[in-house]
Amino acid sequence: MIKIGDYEFKNCDLVERALTHSSYSTENYERLEFLGDSILDFIVAKYFFEKTSLNEGLLTKMRSHFVSEDNLCKVFDNLQLGSYVKLGKSCKELTKSIKCDMFEAVIASIYLDSNLPTCEKFIISNIFLEDFTSVELLDSKSKLQEIAQSNKQVVQYELLEQKGLSHKPTFVVKASVGNVSATAESGSKQIAEQLAAKKILDIISKENN
Repeated sequence: MIKIGDYEFKNCDLVERALTHSSYSTENYERLEFLGDSILDFIVAKYFFEKTSLNEGLLTKMRSHFVSEDNLCKVFDNLQLGSYVKLGKSCKELTKSIKCDMFEAVIASIYLDSNLPTCEKFIISNIFLEDFTSVELLDSKSKLQEIAQSNKQVVQYELLEQKGLSHKPTFVVKASVGNVSATAESGSKQIAEQLAAKKILDIISKENN
C-alpha cells in the first residue's frame, strides 16, 4: 500500500500514475493533473468563502497564494513525493512546474480513490489553509520590512525548532526587529515567518495607540 500524508490508497495504480512523467510512460499524470487542478481551485475557494467575509478581490488573492507553484512545490517536498516519482531519461530535472502538476494529479487520484470530502480534508490539512484567517497575513513580512527600514532597523528570522513527523513537519520560527520579538509555528517555514511578523506588527500597533 502507498500512503501519502495521512491518506492510504486502496488503488495504488492511481497515485503511481499521478507521479509518473510523460517521459517515462504514456500512462502518466497529465489527465489527472487536469482534474486535480479544478478540484484544488474549488476546495480552496470554498474554504475561504465559508471561513471569511472577504470580498471577491481578496478571495482571489488568497486562493492564488495557496495554489501557487511555490506553495504547491513546498507541499510536494513536505510529503516527500519525490521518492515515488518516475522520470524517463529525457527528463533531466524534477522542476517546480512538474512538482506542482504532479501534486495536483495526486489530489485527483485521492478524489478518484475515495470521495470529495476525503479529498477536501487532505487539501486543507496539507496546504496549510488553516494558518490563515485574514489576507493581511500575506503581506506581514513586507509590511514589517517597510517599518524596519524606515527606522533603519533589520528584521531577522531564526528557525528555533523543527518538530513532528518527517512527512509533515512543524517549524518554530522567531522574528525580531529592534527590541521586539515574537515566535510562531506552522507546517510551512515561510508561513511561520509570516505569522511571527504579524505578531510583531500587532505589538507595534498596540505600542503606538
